[in-house]
Amino acid sequence: MAEMEIEEFIEQNRHLATLVDTYRGISESEKHWKARREFLFRNINDFEDPHIDQLLALSMVWANNVFLGCRYSPDLLEKMKEMAEGIVVEDAPVFKTRDEIMKNQKR
Repeated sequence: MAEMEIEEFIEQNRHLATLVDTYRGISESEKHWKARREFLFRNINDFEDPHIDQLLALSMVWANNVFLGCRYSPDLLEKMKEMAEGIVVEDAPVFKTRDEIMKNQKR
């Protein structure tokens, strides 16, 4: 969803937007929350109660991967990639694995 699409979605789904806003973690920066919130909006219709916890967990896994460089199984990363398709995170950190760092040091 583009920025305008998100705002439009919020206006048309005020109750849902209010609900999603309750899922923000107290330590999430505005940038982090904005991206995770978009992830939630994009996928919330695929997860109905009582499965909303699965979506919240996947959104945290996705955010941890993007913002903190956490690694997960290839299958889970592929699922998150599909769910996050089209989300643009500006100035996202770039992480290298230990193997990548060691390879560059040997050169």
